[in-house]
Amino acid sequence: LADLSPAALGELGPLLALVQRFLRERLSAGRVYLARFGHTPGFSVHFHAIPVYGWVERAFVRDIRYRALDEFREPAFGYSPDGADLALYVTREFCERMPPAGIEGPTVETVMAIARGALPDLARAMGLLPLTR
Repeated sequence: LADLSPAALGELGPLLALVQRFLRERLSAGRVYLARFGHTPGFSVHFHAIPVYGWVERAFVRDIRYRALDEFREPAFGYSPDGADLALYVTREFCERMPPAGIEGPTVETVMAIARGALPDLARAMGLLPLTR
């Protein structure tokens, strides 16, 4: 973030808020994690918006491979999954695994169609400048 211009930084916060609101309000995500990436050479700074639904949390709990993460957890914090656990799970199971794990809910194509229709109106409702291509 330190390398972004003031203008880019000024646009980033509202854009991330728009994405989070869209995922929560229009797609009913229980949680939305926003993460900055771009540490790999050749990849510029970019962000992932990770929607977490109840079915994702239940799938994580059922997947015994991820119990190994409990070894790193401070017992005082309990053993329910936290944001780091779920972000790792979503990345490994739905982004990197081939073929990806099955999902509950709309397809990527359907979500993109919903986003194209809803984001401009949601941006206006939030007082943001109209989105343009």
